[in-house]
Amino acid sequence: MSDIEPVLHPGDISPGDERAEGREIVGGLLGYLVGLGLAALITVVAFFISGTSLVWQPSIPIALFVLAAAQMGVHLVFFIHITTGPDNTNNVLALAFGVLIVALVLVGSLWIMANLNHNMAPTAMMMEMQR
Repeated sequence: MSDIEPVLHPGDISPGDERAEGREIVGGLLGYLVGLGLAALITVVAFFISGTSLVWQPSIPIALFVLAAAQMGVHLVFFIHITTGPDNTNNVLALAFGVLIVALVLVGSLWIMANLNHNMAPTAMMMEMQR
């Protein structure tokens, strides 16, 4: 091992290693508790909507999709701390790239499944090919 100690500069602090005062810790904990409460509330509402007959039945998938998007937003903001501030530009770009990849895979899969029946041979023709 080397006996050379690294030279630390005042700005050389990794994220999460900053000293926190009592108010910052309480504020951070309060943010997590608010996120937990919102996430639990959205989950309970989703289960209520899917299991009740009080909601118009054709609107249930749309309501669940909206609640799922809200749940993702709560997790991104309160737990992963992705915001649109100037110090989070890379996080927002990484999130946008991930959403793009998921959208491409989803659209490509739906396109392949939609055109699958059109590109396959009819059943009668396949039966003749087996003879």
